[in-house]
Amino acid sequence: MPDDASAGNDAAGGGTWRDRHPATARTIACATTALSAILVLLALLLPNQLALLTPGRFARIPVEGIFGAALLLVLPPKTRRVAAALAGAGLGLLTVLNLLDIGFNETLGRGFNPVFDWSLLDDGESFLQDSIGRAKAIGVAIGALALVLALLVVMTLAIVRLSNLMARHSATATRTTLVLGTVWVACTALGVQVAGVPVAAESAAGLVQNRAQQVRASLEDEQAFAKEAAADAFRDTPGDQLLTGLRGKDVIFTFIESYGRSAIEDPLVAPGVDAALADGTKRLRAAGYSARSGWLTSATYGGSSWLGHSTFMSGLWIDNQQRYRTLTAGDRLTLTGAFKRTGAWRTVGIMPGLTKGWPEASFYGLDRVYDSRDLGYKGPKFSWSTMPDQYALSAFERLERGRTHAKGQAGKRARQHAKPLMSFIALTSSHNPWAPLPKTIGWDEIGDGSVYNAIEKAGKKPVDVWKHTAQVRTEYGKSIQYSLHSLISYLQKYGTKNTVLVFLGDHQPVAKVSGDHASRDVPVTVVAHDPAVLKRISGWRWTPGLRPGPKAPVWRMDTFRDRFLTAYGPQPGSAPSRPTP
Repeated sequence: MPDDASAGNDAAGGGTWRDRHPATARTIACATTALSAILVLLALLLPNQLALLTPGRFARIPVEGIFGAALLLVLPPKTRRVAAALAGAGLGLLTVLNLLDIGFNETLGRGFNPVFDWSLLDDGESFLQDSIGRAKAIGVAIGALALVLALLVVMTLAIVRLSNLMARHSATATRTTLVLGTVWVACTALGVQVAGVPVAAESAAGLVQNRAQQVRASLEDEQAFAKEAAADAFRDTPGDQLLTGLRGKDVIFTFIESYGRSAIEDPLVAPGVDAALADGTKRLRAAGYSARSGWLTSATYGGSSWLGHSTFMSGLWIDNQQRYRTLTAGDRLTLTGAFKRTGAWRTVGIMPGLTKGWPEASFYGLDRVYDSRDLGYKGPKFSWSTMPDQYALSAFERLERGRTHAKGQAGKRARQHAKPLMSFIALTSSHNPWAPLPKTIGWDEIGDGSVYNAIEKAGKKPVDVWKHTAQVRTEYGKSIQYSLHSLISYLQKYGTKNTVLVFLGDHQPVAKVSGDHASRDVPVTVVAHDPAVLKRISGWRWTPGLRPGPKAPVWRMDTFRDRFLTAYGPQPGSAPSRPTP
């Protein structure tokens, strides 16, 4: 019991804060309870797609809330408190996953995979650094982490508070739960809707079930894919039987970042890109080249370019990070590896997007890989892209092709002893955020890249471009035009009668550019000077020129490897192609 002194202090101080301000305390308590109920309701009804985030989605009765309330009402006090805390943490985690789904759907056109996709958050942070600067990106990352912790803590406290309230007013809580349950059943039976959305909701339970199925399917896929990867029709094909139709040719495989079907068919983007393709077709035809173009359906969308690269090269559908790890840890024959196996080509990779070591080089069968540190670039970055495409191609010519195409007696001796080149080039200037953009300049002006300092400073800022969807799409189109102009101009200037170019997109751009319902198709083109090269693929029914027509065949990207190896392998009654003098 308090002594007289403490009692006097309480009397003098007026008791606790609640005693001194009862009305304010009741108001705050009611507001806190109402806020707890609103947070729980929002979490239970939150969709995982931005397009579904409408007021009607929240004018519903979640069945999970009814069952949860009923369960908490019948549990003993200690068990009830533990169950409430666990339910709150679980609901907070579900909210975090739904928010990740919204982000992934907006950028990659698919939901977040809780088994494979955690590593992609690093790529998202890198993109933010390129778009808004390092300091702001760090601030966003800290804010995101704080939001996750806040959701877990606040949601737990909210359900614990509501649970305690129901326990103190169990009779009222029981009647309310029964009424809401009856209304939910009636709305289900009658199909009652608000703004086209059913009032009786069970979305949270469905999302949890989908998550569980997704995790189980992902884990099962790992084992199934390992068996699929082990089956390879070309595993034991001798090198002297591979690619006989391309012997003596310099073959260049080039990926253009984010070069998707939207670039050719979107009403806002297509006019400029189509004009660049039409002009390129005309210019290459004048130089003696012909082309055929079709469509491939990429295994990825909006990002994760390495999944598209590996799908194209391996002949396997690589649509998640675990499949990629399994593939690159094995000995699957890739397109580039097939050139290596023949012993008839020197194989090189030009990878300006790489800023550190790339262990996968050995898997792809590349004799030499040039990353951003090896290309001698002294100019500025263009947001994510470490250097302009034209500079990367110029460095490729200087470091590799120029050795065997030099003029004079020294060049003649080099050609006599050098193998033709098979090159794997990943161009990056069309990587988002598409600002600032480089400009095409004279090949003799490129030098060490310092000339790009003024061009970069005069370019647009990503934070300004991304304020408006139309402007983002416009700048995306300009970036594709630049990449195409650079590649076509390179072939005009440095290509020979033995040059064969295969170029394609790795994936469609993000949904902000390509739309919510875009396909995963990307253009693919084969360009050659020697008519015999294109004759080998005449049965593919591809569109003549650099632009694939709307009715050109659409193949899954993983089918290309086998089609290519078959088309350019030995054919009945034919001898291996010889290089043109």
